[in-house]
Amino acid sequence: MRQTLLHSLLHERAPHEHLATRVAMLAAVGTVAMPLYYLLWQFFFPQAYENLTLRLTGVGICLAGLFARRFSARWLSRYLLFALSYILPFFFTFMFLMNHASSIWSESLLIGLVVLFHFETRLACRAYLIGTGAACLAVIVQGEGGFLLQPTVLQQLPVHWFTIAALSVVKVGGKVLEQERLSGLAAGLGSVAHELRTPLTSVEANVRGMRRLLPQLAGETEAMPPLQEALSRIQFEVRHMQHMIDLFLLSASAVNRNLEPSQVLSMLDMVHSVLKRYPFTGNKQRASVTLDVRADFQFAGQDELCVVILLNLLRNALKAVQRAGKGRVRIIIDGARPVPRLLVIDTGCGIAKNRLPLIFERFYSYPVHNGSGIGLALCRQIAHAWQARIRCVSREHAYAIFILEFPQPVPARFQPIS
Repeated sequence: MRQTLLHSLLHERAPHEHLATRVAMLAAVGTVAMPLYYLLWQFFFPQAYENLTLRLTGVGICLAGLFARRFSARWLSRYLLFALSYILPFFFTFMFLMNHASSIWSESLLIGLVVLFHFETRLACRAYLIGTGAACLAVIVQGEGGFLLQPTVLQQLPVHWFTIAALSVVKVGGKVLEQERLSGLAAGLGSVAHELRTPLTSVEANVRGMRRLLPQLAGETEAMPPLQEALSRIQFEVRHMQHMIDLFLLSASAVNRNLEPSQVLSMLDMVHSVLKRYPFTGNKQRASVTLDVRADFQFAGQDELCVVILLNLLRNALKAVQRAGKGRVRIIIDGARPVPRLLVIDTGCGIAKNRLPLIFERFYSYPVHNGSGIGLALCRQIAHAWQARIRCVSREHAYAIFILEFPQPVPARFQPIS
């Protein structure tokens, strides 16, 4: 069970999956804690006020949360707003007020706010306002409204608001650290690429020199064809590495640049450009990639960033074919649809169903140690900046289809002035 939990925390990084896991874990805690603390505060350390009905309602809400992984993203967000509003600000605030701001419930309410604001700030603020407002109304209905303005209650507000502000700042700091990690990774890729380029250039220059000298040294011996073949292979590998360095540098620079569209591009032109510059390992690999043009279309973007997207998609497709030891890659430009799209299809190893929601998440790579985990995340980030949509449909051991859909028509600011 511990290994399963650690795997869940470390590897399931899709926003919906990760959020559902957190909700289910907190729901399990609430299911146990609600009745347990009723017994504790009712019989062992009696408090001035307890309410079994409110606690049983909370248990029911928590029991539903145990199945959060089965909720759709839409229903999970609705459930989460309701559950957080009731269990954390409403229940704890109501019990705090009904117990006349006792020290136990003051501390309990503060802990509840800390838990609440570990969720997304906007969601937490909505739940805080809804739950706190409902608790105050419930207290007034109970005839204890006069206690709301007592100093023992009001003096808690600065503490609560400071806690909320501090937690919000910490979360912003976490996002800044992630961006710094991205920038550091980009800088690292750029440095490695530049360091590799110089020795590779030297190797290629020496190969060219050896080619010129070989006829003089070897004459017409039988050793010439194998030597020529070996030199050709070295030269090809060097050029392949040079192209890969270009891809790394493009991806590294894209992390920190403005992603907003600034040009009108032709998808057919962009695909042709990528197919010309991609470092195929040989004629066999190049022949495994086919292009099907049903209708070209135009879209708003940036040519270099589009190259980053297409190179990453093509590279991933070819790696899937290589891992499977079978398959082909097919690129389809389908601009005749109401929503024009590009499809990159490979019939390689496919993607496991439980991994599919994770592949566009930053720093997630599958299989493990298969790249830096920023390629597809960067593709999605660029696509979103262009108001486009990227998604994947896959069946393990069979195929993977990456679908890139573009909004139409092209925004007016990119249209030529007539």
